[in-house]
Amino acid sequence: MALPLTPTLNQARNDTGRTAYCGPTVISAITGFSVSRIEAAIHDHRADPEEARRIIEGTTAEEVGAALAVFGYRMVPRARYLHLERGERPSVAEWLRRPRSTFQHYILAVHRGKQGHWILIKGAKLCDTFTGGKWIFAVDGPHKGTRIMEVFGVSSV
Repeated sequence: MALPLTPTLNQARNDTGRTAYCGPTVISAITGFSVSRIEAAIHDHRADPEEARRIIEGTTAEEVGAALAVFGYRMVPRARYLHLERGERPSVAEWLRRPRSTFQHYILAVHRGKQGHWILIKGAKLCDTFTGGKWIFAVDGPHKGTRIMEVFGVSSV
């Protein structure tokens, strides 16, 4: 099998003129499609009427998975830590030291304060709204000590 010669780390394409939230940003970085198109797919999954189509601020795992499916990707649960107390869950830095495929995208559901947040990891790189949709080395990222709730692997269908 020949390896692709083009990079597989798409930057999120925020064409909205405002800050995009984590779900659409992560999906945009995986698929290469614009945030506005991602948000439209999420609204379609929610069956929101036209007048209710506002900024997508919060997304569930089901909504992220459904939006990825629209663009030809599958999101598969790899690990769940919700049964553990928050302090017992692995941090992003601990999880990065574990064996995993460096060629696969991983979406991590993490704690940010009292809310959840999506971050995207591929190899040693991280992408989310805190990085402006750009890929940075995870060790330099803002989430090293953040506790993980769930891990999902992403692959093309």
